[in-house]
Amino acid sequence: MPPARWKILETDDTVKSPSPALTMKAAVLIQRWYRRYMARLEMRRRYTWNIFQSIEYAGEQDQLQLSSFFSFMLDNFTQLTGNGSDLISQLLDPVVDPWLDREICYNLIPVPESYTGPRLSFPLSVSDTNALLSAFKEQQTLHARYVLQLLYETKKLLKQMPNIIHLSTSYTNEITICGDLHGRLDDLLLIFYKNGLPSAETPYVFNGDFVDRGKKSMEVVSLLFAYLLLYPDYMHLNRGNHEDHIMNLRYGFTKEVMQKYKTHGREILQLFQDVFSLLPVATVIDGKILIVHGGISDQTDLDFLSSIERHKVKSALRFPRRSLEQLDIGHSCKRMRSTAGSRPSSHSKNQLSMPYTINVLQVPYLDSLSSVPPPPPPPQHDREWRQVVDILWSDPKPQEGCSPNTFRGGGCYFGPDVTRRLLLRHGLQLLIRSHECKQEGYEFCHGGQVITIFSASNYYEEGSNRGAYIKVGRELVPRFYQYQVSRTTRKLTLTQRVRVAEGSALKALKEKLFTHRSELLSSLQQYDQNNTGCVSVSDWAQAFESVLRLDLPWRTLRPHLARLAPDGSVDYQSCFEDMEPGIPLAQVTPNMAETLFRYRTDIEIIFNIIDKDHSGLISIEEFRHTWRLFSAHLGVDVDDRAVDDLARSIDFNKDGSIDFTEFLEAFRVVHKLDNKEQLNGKTAGGKCS
Repeated sequence: MPPARWKILETDDTVKSPSPALTMKAAVLIQRWYRRYMARLEMRRRYTWNIFQSIEYAGEQDQLQLSSFFSFMLDNFTQLTGNGSDLISQLLDPVVDPWLDREICYNLIPVPESYTGPRLSFPLSVSDTNALLSAFKEQQTLHARYVLQLLYETKKLLKQMPNIIHLSTSYTNEITICGDLHGRLDDLLLIFYKNGLPSAETPYVFNGDFVDRGKKSMEVVSLLFAYLLLYPDYMHLNRGNHEDHIMNLRYGFTKEVMQKYKTHGREILQLFQDVFSLLPVATVIDGKILIVHGGISDQTDLDFLSSIERHKVKSALRFPRRSLEQLDIGHSCKRMRSTAGSRPSSHSKNQLSMPYTINVLQVPYLDSLSSVPPPPPPPQHDREWRQVVDILWSDPKPQEGCSPNTFRGGGCYFGPDVTRRLLLRHGLQLLIRSHECKQEGYEFCHGGQVITIFSASNYYEEGSNRGAYIKVGRELVPRFYQYQVSRTTRKLTLTQRVRVAEGSALKALKEKLFTHRSELLSSLQQYDQNNTGCVSVSDWAQAFESVLRLDLPWRTLRPHLARLAPDGSVDYQSCFEDMEPGIPLAQVTPNMAETLFRYRTDIEIIFNIIDKDHSGLISIEEFRHTWRLFSAHLGVDVDDRAVDDLARSIDFNKDGSIDFTEFLEAFRVVHKLDNKEQLNGKTAGGKCS
């Protein structure tokens, strides 16, 4: 017997169907609401993307400035208070252990019986690469002996290769082109699963940036080199801007190698320097498609590029040697932190304490030696270096012409006219490049003559972007294949995925605000003449952009960063409420602490130069050298006694050594919300809605 209410519904003649006009009106209202909802979601997705990319490029610019300082110091000064120049030379001009040049060096390393990983034999066979693939899937680490032998054999092979590889589709149906992987092993395995393992039937071009940022760079690059040795005619690797030992110091590959290979890590890294410098810089398919990692400039000359000695450019961040006399800047030059249109440095006017009678040093950008041009015509090695820099670092832009890439700090921006001229000059029809993360994994520009391909999915955050690869057949029409490695995002709705990425981006942005707190407050207070603690939204946005130079939609982001006062103005102190320092050190003044927050990575890089055995411990004297180099880089004057007091205070067990990891931990920005969630037993995700 059905319930009584069912009977009522069946017999109630008063229930009427809505009129068609009312139905249509409801549908229109729902459609409008949905469109507004999707527009807001897309706006959040776009500014999240802008935050991630702006912070990424700002970090690259910091690295280039530090490298240019190292180069200039090494070339022009025999000493820096103490043994600073010697320390820099260890990084920029490392002395290669002659042991590595011996063909049997790896044979001197025993492989214990307890080792359960893959045992490789050379020349490699398909069973060797299969064993390597299976081992990496099972989280196994390849023994140092086999790593060194793999690198040594790869080096021998690369020495025989030209700078520009020429391929033909007449020998195969299709060629697969992949972009940046950045240590994402899961992406590489997914590409191999979907597209097939490298072979004569499935040739590949991997377009640089195999390492850094991801946690499996060693596994990714080992697999790529193994398949290169197995199929040298069907596996092709272009060099990227991260195949560079100085970039590896900042972005994780150096640390990863030393953690995985504590005994032979230094030898492995030295051999990687040689191998990276021998990678070809370009690939051409059927004489029609040019593949380079970054891009081109109006000075790019493929004929000249094919003739250079590429192995001499160990690092694109290592400037060609220039003397003060060549630059003609004498002993009173100004230290330039930016070229025209680039970000000015807030401390560019500070003076250096140097053992020479000069006021300040000139520190050039990667894309130019500041405002002082070299004597024309540029020497041969300068031209070679610049050609490589432009190929590895440049980005396309919609505007015509060629200009310095001020956002990254290296290479150039090239317009559609630059692309057209180069393609026409060399009889090409398409330029494929990587170097930039794209939300869909690829992007067209310059009227379809330039394609960007990026193969690391979830690059910024889980769900932030797809990866993609290109397949090109004999008709030379590119076809795109997208994918996304996913463990958790499949269960999330689109709104939830956007919220997760947005929360991560806002956390990173708030940390950047905290590390520039003094500069931001100083700029804001210029608009707040009456010390009310509030400024207009327009003044707030202008102050933020003038200090941070991130080119972000600050008005749109304001609700996530600062509160409004009752009169509609911005309470700018509220920007810094959510963050606090990690472990406060009483000996560090607030100004010095903020400097350390901001330049934490630079300090770590300098420390890694000094910490020769990568033990994580340095002596108090080495700590002083670190501080002197750091102070010289920033142009700040730090009292030696203050440094000594700080060193003694963090030598917790008074054994004369400092645990640098603990020291840096004190200069980490902590989100208060994370701490509260941890105290409440929740997961500290810090995700904002």
